[in-house]
Amino acid sequence: MGGFSRRQVLGLGGGLAAVAVAGCGSNSGRPNSGGDGSKPALSQWYHQYGEAGTQQAVERYAKDYPDATVTVEWSPGEYDKKVSTTLLTDQGPDVFEYGNGPTIDMIKAGQVADLSDVPGDAAADFTPSLIKRMSYQGKLYAIPQVADMQLLVYRKSLLSAAGVQPPQTVDELLDAAKKLTNDKVKGLFVGNDGGVGILGGPALWSAGLDYLTEDGKFGFDDPLAAESLKKLRELFTSKTLLLGAPTDWSDPSAFTQGLTAMQFTGLWTLPAIEKAFKDDFGVLPWPKLNATTGAPSVPVGAYGSCVSTKSKNVDAAKKFVKWLWVDQTDKQLDFAQAYGFHIPARKSLVDKADKLKSGPAADAAKFVNENGHAQTPLLWSPKSGTAYSDALNRIIRTGSDPATEIKAVKAVVEAELKRIGG
Repeated sequence: MGGFSRRQVLGLGGGLAAVAVAGCGSNSGRPNSGGDGSKPALSQWYHQYGEAGTQQAVERYAKDYPDATVTVEWSPGEYDKKVSTTLLTDQGPDVFEYGNGPTIDMIKAGQVADLSDVPGDAAADFTPSLIKRMSYQGKLYAIPQVADMQLLVYRKSLLSAAGVQPPQTVDELLDAAKKLTNDKVKGLFVGNDGGVGILGGPALWSAGLDYLTEDGKFGFDDPLAAESLKKLRELFTSKTLLLGAPTDWSDPSAFTQGLTAMQFTGLWTLPAIEKAFKDDFGVLPWPKLNATTGAPSVPVGAYGSCVSTKSKNVDAAKKFVKWLWVDQTDKQLDFAQAYGFHIPARKSLVDKADKLKSGPAADAAKFVNENGHAQTPLLWSPKSGTAYSDALNRIIRTGSDPATEIKAVKAVVEAELKRIGG
């Protein structure tokens, strides 16, 4: 793994807020004018990506922009904290990226500009789950830059030898994990915590539910949610899960070293898996609960490009965002393909991405638009995420009653929704 990267937006799938990686870089503040005074000057902030060449790429994009002098600030520190603090001042960026778009607090405080008019006719071309995640009350507050996702990988030869078909339901997954487990290989790896960190969303979606309903109410006070979470406990106690692996779910080593026959991991692992196994692997979404309930799903996350309302050049900043993340499709394709392994945020660009034209990568790209869910909804606060994650830990690892735990989570979430004001 090349250090920390875009995968950070998917690192806490139990529902916590997205966290970008690693102390504040120097803050030079916002420039006021271009070097020659004839063009507006814009500052653009990124968190530190792990993939080699990314910083040079975004600096090159900025230099290519003809209508403003754009200065890139690359932040190898606590990026989220730095952004949220500086947005309260006049020293913040004009344009900045943020994991899964701005927070509800940023939106309600009026710190981010309405970008609804930026995509224009291209709006329908962006991954639907990402546009929904970055919108509030009918207004769009960020433009998705590139998509990352989680998915289930499996060894074709091991499934074939065990007489197992790629699982389409959770029960089939449980059964497959049992049949694939022997004294050398475990059937499934979902993280060293037994799935607490990454299966919170898939468990709900597999039952046809979600964190919140369409009208912003608690979404899983339902017997089907309890049944689905109970399956995760069943998996944990089945002795088919790999636990205590040398690396966690975001690294493919457990899979490529033959410690597990199946792993729930991230898209970014596919190049390493292909290097290890060539075409002896396949990918799947997390399966639906049973033949008649729910749907297969994959969590999708993305950094979104935002504009600060404190910018002295809001219109110029919006124009730059449109240029880079809507008009410059060649740069969008480069950003997704040349530095690590990611999916363009535009459906039309997926067809042009060479790395996504065939095999498991092509299947994964299809899952994003057909089975993709934003990692967590906009109104799902960090406090709500912590309550759910703690409940998942008790359900999966200690056998706590799912229905009782769901009621407790509901109380926290409803209080948070009331605080946020819907």
